[in-house]
Amino acid sequence: MSDRQVAPPAGRRNSRPPGNAAAQRSRWARIGPLLSGRPVRWGFVAVTVGLGGYAVAREWTSVRAALGDLGFGSVAGALLSVLAAMVMTMQAWRVLLAGLGSPLPVRAAARIMFIGQLGKYLPGSVWPVLAQMELGHAYQVPRHRSASASVLAMVVSLLSGLLTALVTLPFVAQATAYLWAFALIPVLLAGLHPRILNTLLGRLLRIARRPPLDQPLSGRVMAGALAWSCSSWVLFGLQIWLLATRLGAPAGRTVLLAVGGFAFAWSVGFLVVFAPAGAGIRDVLLVAVLGPVLGVGSATAVALVSRALMTGGDLLTAALAAASSRAPHPRGRAERDDVPQIR
Repeated sequence: MSDRQVAPPAGRRNSRPPGNAAAQRSRWARIGPLLSGRPVRWGFVAVTVGLGGYAVAREWTSVRAALGDLGFGSVAGALLSVLAAMVMTMQAWRVLLAGLGSPLPVRAAARIMFIGQLGKYLPGSVWPVLAQMELGHAYQVPRHRSASASVLAMVVSLLSGLLTALVTLPFVAQATAYLWAFALIPVLLAGLHPRILNTLLGRLLRIARRPPLDQPLSGRVMAGALAWSCSSWVLFGLQIWLLATRLGAPAGRTVLLAVGGFAFAWSVGFLVVFAPAGAGIRDVLLVAVLGPVLGVGSATAVALVSRALMTGGDLLTAALAAASSRAPHPRGRAERDDVPQIR
């Protein structure tokens, strides 16, 4: 850049330096294609899949012992429940993205959501959002809109998880130190009200010097996302119920403990930011909830198998989404035929 500066017109000497916005756009013009290039995408997938596989292998000795008692049928059923729950989570994100102005077909949404979710196995919690921003950009989704949908989806998941736990677990045994999490429910409910939420998003986008919302989020969109998210917690809880009852837990009482216990454990693990992906915190709370009906040993086995199934579900959904996106199209059309057109 030249050292010589062109003097601003008279009367505008106190305005914002004119080169800042252009410099930011130029910087992203150089970095964006690099991040979205094929070598970086494949490198990202390879690293995250490797870390996810390591997370399973690290606990494999304990998991293998539990698998001997659980049997193939209950573990397969639990994995199917996890996969169905992840689809519900994807649908919640898809509803939010459509509400922000970028409706996507299911296959495109699955590719962005599930492959991007592998970023949570990298150090730092920002990687899933960044990955989804870049994957969404290939489908003409503006990066700021994709980031807004991803962050909102996390908040909706947290709210629905706490609401599910509040309905199913009036009291969490041996977890009273974390009951403060329920105090966030009224705050989240107020913050996700469309009037407050749209105002907040508008201000954040203005601070970030991003374009404003093309269309405000409606109450119907938020209710739809919340409904999909609550459905996911029921299915995640079904996973725990199948494993726990196989090890001898009473079927009737364990239903509420499984659904509410998993939702509460995940929510607290999400809030405890110093634990990557809730590692440790979620497992301890789940064991505390299931302990009275299973005993600590069997409850620990359920928690370990559940974590392995969740990791396996992440890897499997990402692999299926990637394989689906590469399926041949009629008349030899490329994958770009799935890109929705901007109206």
